[in-house]
Amino acid sequence: MLMKKKWKMLILSAFMLISSALPALAADSTAAATVKSDVQIVGELGLLQGDGSGLTEAYLAKTTTRLQAAILFLRLKGLETTALAYSSNDNFTDAKLVSSGNQNILAYLKANPELGWTGTGNGAFDPKALITAAQYYKVLLEAAGYKQGTDFEFANVLSYAKSMGLSKVANMGSLRNRNIATALVEGSKLKVKGMDTSIIDVLISLKMIDSDKAAGIKAARIDLATSATLGTYLVDGKGNTLYYFTKDTANVSNCMDTCATNWPIFYSASLQIPAELNAADFGTIDRTDGKKQTTYKGMPLYYWAKDTKPGDTTGQGVGNVWYVIKHDSIATAKNDTYGEILVDAKGNTLYMYTKDTTKDVSVCKGTCETNWPIFYAGDIQVSGNLKSADFTTIIREDGTKQTSFKGMPLYYWVKDTKPGDTTGQGVGKVWYVLNPTGVNMK
Repeated sequence: MLMKKKWKMLILSAFMLISSALPALAADSTAAATVKSDVQIVGELGLLQGDGSGLTEAYLAKTTTRLQAAILFLRLKGLETTALAYSSNDNFTDAKLVSSGNQNILAYLKANPELGWTGTGNGAFDPKALITAAQYYKVLLEAAGYKQGTDFEFANVLSYAKSMGLSKVANMGSLRNRNIATALVEGSKLKVKGMDTSIIDVLISLKMIDSDKAAGIKAARIDLATSATLGTYLVDGKGNTLYYFTKDTANVSNCMDTCATNWPIFYSASLQIPAELNAADFGTIDRTDGKKQTTYKGMPLYYWAKDTKPGDTTGQGVGNVWYVIKHDSIATAKNDTYGEILVDAKGNTLYMYTKDTTKDVSVCKGTCETNWPIFYAGDIQVSGNLKSADFTTIIREDGTKQTSFKGMPLYYWVKDTKPGDTTGQGVGKVWYVLNPTGVNMK
């Protein structure tokens, strides 16, 4: 029943700040913003709990199963504890594929078909089957009381989910746990059917979530949007475009008075960001007009008054001094030993596997994939001497997506713990960093 109630990197960038030709104002004072990623938010709330080691990179890189989706459904409904305590000999025929605690979960679902988890036919549940974006958005919608066959049909679940504010992982294919974190942030804000309250508010009212910890999920959001002409760029949580001003200098806004009327400042004391962005890149300045403003890599952030709806980018190029803030998903970084190497947007090293001998085909699976999490960027934006055409998206056997560079699937190394680490170089004499020409640095 529905519950109511960096090592420093020289990362090439297409949007380097241009020094002002005008006299700069006295430097504004700066402070760190409170910024949390989707993974941090759902981890602190207990919505995503990880394995025995927590929300590690290895866990986040794993594919998400049907059983996990069912547990998350129960967690969002406030029924997980009840399900774990439930015991019955009447269970799905394949229940023994999972642990005893998870067998209790399956027995509870079988005993409560009104929850919608009736199995896959022939008495089975298929707990280890992988979950697609469409299937998981269906889970989130049903956790909020919306029903397939009444409110939506599975064939149009993605479009219906988008109309309800769920869209950020829609193009991911089969999901991994990192995608689930993003979807959970979206889903927790979903309004419960027939109520003017969200899933997270219901869980707070049931005292299943601490209201203080829930503050992060209600914070303003900075996201990424993509267009065919501009590539990937920063927007706010509603999709409104953010801009930078080339006459600003690092952590100093030179946009005052009429300028500030035309280019309203963006500010939030707390932010939530997707996994692709780095919390350390955001800050807060005290402007000389007494207001606060959020910065990204030292650039004060603005809206454009003539953008009237989400997706508008009419401020791009105004006066040849106002631009969207582009986000490169792949860049290069200078390494003292290997020279220029491929890294992700945060500066984390990317690797290739010499046993991937067929173009655009990964043979790294199972334990290999746990140790070498795959890299995927939905929209490839590059700078410097990298070319977008050299990057492609491949579909792995399990249905998840992976980015390849000149035919070589790209990976992380689980033992690299911070940007700049290259501890995966030469592991097993089959794993190597790459330079911008696609040569592995043996």
